[in-house]
Amino acid sequence: MNDTAAKASIGKRAAHELKEFLIIATYFYVCFTALAYLKAAILEAEGVVFAPFGFAAVKALICAKFLSIGYVFHLGERSFVFLALLIVLTVLEELIVGYLHHRAFADSIAEIGGGTLHQAIATSIILLLILIPFFAFRSLAEVVGARVLFRLFFEPRRKLDVAPAKAHREGA
Repeated sequence: MNDTAAKASIGKRAAHELKEFLIIATYFYVCFTALAYLKAAILEAEGVVFAPFGFAAVKALICAKFLSIGYVFHLGERSFVFLALLIVLTVLEELIVGYLHHRAFADSIAEIGGGTLHQAIATSIILLLILIPFFAFRSLAEVVGARVLFRLFFEPRRKLDVAPAKAHREGA
């Protein structure tokens, strides 16, 4: 393969991976923004001002990158495997952030998932609930094709004329 073809192939692959990354990040952003909005609404009802929408964007980009790393290492398409990967990489992320902010190891670990064991468990469950449909639709796209799946969800359907089928059955 000549040098120009190799560069074109690398360029196509990079463009495809960037597109996949943006789709994943957008999906996470929508999910995390909805959760942040819910949390903000609940806290506002209690008199606490909370608007973590920038956090939702950053977390979406980080999780999308973590998922991309999982694909590079061929971890498969299992929600639980990627949930474990996201948890491990989130712990690592918190430890690095804590180190950069000169926090103790124990303080960094305490920040994971909101600060309490119950919040960490709830965060993990929500993340699993976000991953399950993501991988379900991804697997379905592999079976029926991405274009067909897109058309099923986003293009208007034509009404089927059921009268000829009924007339055909009556005639038989």
